[in-house]
Order: sequence, then C-alpha cells, then structure tokens
Amino acid sequence: MRQFCIAAFLLLSTLVLSSALAPAVSAQDNRTLTVNGQSVPVVQQNGRTYVDLEGLARATNASLSFSGNQMTLTLPGVSASTAPQAATAPPANQGFSRDFMRTAIEAAATMREWHSALASAIQNGYPISASAFEPYRAQATTAMHLVSVAATTSSDQSATQLLNNLLANVGKLSDKYVGMRANLTYIDPNSLRNDAVDQRIIACGHSLSSMAASGQFSDDGSCH
Repeated sequence: MRQFCIAAFLLLSTLVLSSALAPAVSAQDNRTLTVNGQSVPVVQQNGRTYVDLEGLARATNASLSFSGNQMTLTLPGVSASTAPQAATAPPANQGFSRDFMRTAIEAAATMREWHSALASAIQNGYPISASAFEPYRAQATTAMHLVSVAATTSSDQSATQLLNNLLANVGKLSDKYVGMRANLTYIDPNSLRNDAVDQRIIACGHSLSSMAASGQFSDDGSCH
C-alpha cells in the first residue's frame, strides 16, 4: 500500500499542498481521491491537481510535521536511515551450510580411505608405491575442490582450511612411506604408532567429526 501512495505522488505531479490552500479554489472544481478506502479532497486549479495533505496523511496513517516553511510527510514503516541498511545487511552466520556439510563429509571420507589403505599396507607389509595411492590422492583432491565451491558461510570457510590441512598431512604421510619403500628402507609394521604426522591426522579427524556433529565451527588446534 505504501507503494501505491508513492505512485500517487508521482502521478499527481505537484500534488501535495497544505489544506490551507483549498478554500481559495472554487467549489465546482473539487474532486476526491480514494486512498485505503478513505476519500481525500482533491482540487484542480490552472491545469494542476492538488490534494489535501492532512487528509492524505490520515488516509495512509502517515505522520505530518512542520518546521518553519518546510513540511515532512513520513509514511508508516519507512525509515530513510535504516531501510537501506536492512537491504544490504549480510545474512547472519548460522554455522555450517547444508551443501558444505555434505561435501565436507564426503571429502573427509576419501581422506580416511587413503589413510586406512596406507596404514594397512604398512602394518601388513603390502607393496607401497606412488601409483598405488595416486587414485586416493586424486579422489581426495577432487572432493576438496567441491568443498571449496560449497563453502559460503564463515564457518564453512574456516573448516575448509582445516580440511586442506588434513589433506596436506595425509599426502605428507603417504609420500614419506612411498619414499622409504622406493629407497628400500625397512618399514616397521608398527611405524605409525610413533609417527607424529599420523597422530596429527588422527587428532584432526576426531576434531572435524566433533564439529560435524555439533554443526558449529570450533578450532582446537588439532588440524594445524
């Protein structure tokens, strides 16, 4: 309805004058304008159309104020100082977005599969080579790309960095043991028990799992 009132101002051109001007106009030129079901006096003079300002204010529940020779009409619910801010205010951060959660869980799963395959090879003395783990690396890298695209909130973006840290550590661990096998270095089946990088991977995984369960970002330092 406020849009209708504003449109009326534009269509009637110099429409609004104080009701004090109305008595100076002949009665036969009087008309009425219906606003919100209420009739507002309108008169024509010298090819121009004028409306009773006080009547218009009553019909639109607007407020009318005077200061010297200046009149101010304020429509209900409109504030010049706050309306633009409301239109441009950023959305409140509600934690992790739905798309991010889905892609992040999938990415974490690919890294867990890579880590599990590496751990199994070390513990059971299976062949360890770059080609054996390259599919895991490619899958995890693709999954992280989808995570980055889906990250929209500040929590999403912060968690994305931690997931990237996890990916880097899994890759570092994999490269370490691939390099050892390439150099014919003996690999103890229990090597991961005392491996600092492996311990960081496990701690980071637990931290990310807790964040996923709560739906809120919380950095405890495990993924750095």
